[in-house]
Amino acid sequence: MRIDNIKLRIDEDETRLREIVEKKLRGRCHYLKILKKSLDARDNSDIRWVYSVDADLKPKKEVKIVLSQTNAREKRIVIVGSGPAGLFCAVRLVDRGFKPIILERGGSVEERVKQNKRFFKEKILDENCNIQFGEGGAGTFSDGKLNTQTNSPLNHDVLEIFVRFGAPEEILYLNKPHIGSDNLQKILVNIRKYIIERGGNFYFHQKFCGIKMKDGALFAVNSENTKSGEINEIPADILVLAIGHSSRDTFKMLFDSGMFMEQRKFAVGFRIEHLQEKIGYAQYSAWHKLLPPADYKLVSHAGERTVFTFCMCPGGYVIPSASEFGGVVTNGMSNYARDGINANSAVLAQVKKEDFGSHVLDGVEFQRKIEQAAFLAGGSDFSAPVQRVEDFLNGKKSCGFGDVLPTYSAGVTFFDLNKLFEEKISYSLRSGIVDMDRRLKGFADPDAVLTGVETRFSSPVRIVRGDNFESITHPGVFPCGEGCGYSGGITSSAADGLRIAERIFDKFSN
Repeated sequence: MRIDNIKLRIDEDETRLREIVEKKLRGRCHYLKILKKSLDARDNSDIRWVYSVDADLKPKKEVKIVLSQTNAREKRIVIVGSGPAGLFCAVRLVDRGFKPIILERGGSVEERVKQNKRFFKEKILDENCNIQFGEGGAGTFSDGKLNTQTNSPLNHDVLEIFVRFGAPEEILYLNKPHIGSDNLQKILVNIRKYIIERGGNFYFHQKFCGIKMKDGALFAVNSENTKSGEINEIPADILVLAIGHSSRDTFKMLFDSGMFMEQRKFAVGFRIEHLQEKIGYAQYSAWHKLLPPADYKLVSHAGERTVFTFCMCPGGYVIPSASEFGGVVTNGMSNYARDGINANSAVLAQVKKEDFGSHVLDGVEFQRKIEQAAFLAGGSDFSAPVQRVEDFLNGKKSCGFGDVLPTYSAGVTFFDLNKLFEEKISYSLRSGIVDMDRRLKGFADPDAVLTGVETRFSSPVRIVRGDNFESITHPGVFPCGEGCGYSGGITSSAADGLRIAERIFDKFSN
């Protein structure tokens, strides 16, 4: 039977669950599985963990679902991109008996770790292997949050696959599951080994650079070796585009090839850093030291544009995330323990289509101009422009830090961040911060640090697909994931990858 609303005080051991369940069952519990665990912090004087469990007086075996196999094993499937969408598509295809090829312009996760450390320290950027590009995609160097606002039944499949390859089982039931960047890197290696062992192939440092159609059907793709410049032609019956939100040169190549695309709204802003201890106290009062590092999610409509927080990283770091020379981009990252001194989050203002022109790729240029302005403001060496919140609200350049020190590792320069955005966006960001402080005391802490800029919230374009999930102009091509405009975040991107894999299986099973 399912038992809901079991509550434990935050200082109670989880083993108490079995005692409570056995009282309700009036017998010895031989099967107990946690289905959901969430924190009820509405009353700071009585914070509780709340559980839903599946329990039985008799032993119970878990039923393992075995996927049916394809009879079209030799179909040539090429997946461009090894982020969550591409990798989970590949895993499901391999589970179904296919042997996909994964093209990745960046390197393996081991290479990426080394390259990113070099960039953070020496400011030497590799435009093809960085925080945005490489095995695991941009999500590899993030908090690894797996909560999502989508309601797809595939979301639970995503969590189970993560556990299958090494994620902690708690992600299956926590209300706000996360893996952490350190765990993600190990999981990626396990996924890669599994795909290769079952006949799939990874081609790293291979940038997708062309698509070949004949008589209305796909027959090949071109890739460029980013080390040698050599162009390769790869036969393909199916192409999955899991290219990520930062593949700007690929967007242009696809547009020039006649693939139908459309503009999308997005958002821009900066990262905000507070002392994690203060966020904990604001959320949980004196109980915060007994609880996991506190997070938050805030929205404001006080200004002309909607302002919201995104990708909040408790105990995390602001990281240099550029993928183009001459631009500064920031993102947030934290490890599983979330044990850093600072909390950070993006604070973003909505950008509307009328802000950046009518051409499909004008949104890309809008993002790029802000990144280039931030690059100049930081001193043209990938240092980031920073400002105390108090000074941002008053429109003046900071001259020193207070209690909060920035964690951005490539260097910082004081600058008035208001000057990086159009006034309607700056005004909305200022109004939003003040408004958010009314709901989370201390959010507008004068010493909180703003680091610019955050521009890669989502893809500024969508590659349009039809009811069959194929491109409406290029049969056999499946736009997939965040870069093509169909998801936002690790879980929804991975779920879209699974969805596309099932469509491909259906296509060859009919």
